[in-house]
Amino acid sequence: QVQLVESGGGLVQPGGSLRLSCAASGLTLAEYAVAWFRQAPGKEREGVSTISDSNGKTWYADSVRGRFTISRDNAWKTVYLQMNDVKPEDTATYYCNALTSAEEPKYNWGQGTQVTVAS
Repeated sequence: QVQLVESGGGLVQPGGSLRLSCAASGLTLAEYAVAWFRQAPGKEREGVSTISDSNGKTWYADSVRGRFTISRDNAWKTVYLQMNDVKPEDTATYYCNALTSAEEPKYNWGQGTQVTVAS
């Protein structure tokens, strides 16, 4: 059974930084493109960033480009989202997921990790 586990969230002041981690059991993350998503209260879940399985190609939503960086560790067992210069509008629950070839979320969602940006 595949389980996705997100961690690293918390309360951070505007302009601060956080690093989120995504780990998985039951699958090898290195074999998949992986994406970070977020869902703010009352809003639909949205894609934030993706990293490919092969060449490390990345994609960012316009709202986070230049501030967030997605990466994998050398063993490709964890995917990270470095969040810099965070803004109140980044407040959301953040989720990760492996992607299908059609770039859709492949597995059931984990519990996510809450990021709250407030002074």
